[in-house]
Amino acid sequence: MSTTNPIQVQALLRDVARAGVYHLPQTEREELIAAAESCGYFVFFVNLAKVQDKSGLLDVIARDMAFPEWFGSNLDALADCLGDLGWRPAEGYLVLLEHCDAINVGARDEFIAVLNAFEAAANEWREQSIPLWCLVDMRADGIAWLPEF
Repeated sequence: MSTTNPIQVQALLRDVARAGVYHLPQTEREELIAAAESCGYFVFFVNLAKVQDKSGLLDVIARDMAFPEWFGSNLDALADCLGDLGWRPAEGYLVLLEHCDAINVGARDEFIAVLNAFEAAANEWREQSIPLWCLVDMRADGIAWLPEF
């Protein structure tokens, strides 16, 4: 994100065509959250600092996003929950996956699979003209393939 202008940030967040999975910029986080909330978006904070494996990854996402009790702790159930956020109705969604370095090292393939599930969900929501943004907080060099927000 190259700007701190709240109007420009709001316009970017409302751009359904661009919504998806991106690398979270280390600066301007408060402005980003405020812009999302002013757009009527629900902001999820998912803290992955202590997660080291797939099971823990899915459990923390389910807990921090308050998934329904029927969540089955697998990628199919993750896709189902991300595709139906009915328990958190909003104009759009911003998911901040925070502290992702350890999971990227400890369970990289599973972490990438989860990011792919978020990208697929963003594509599904796009068809309904509702943006789903997933921003990944990671400092590791292994994230070069993820575009900057």
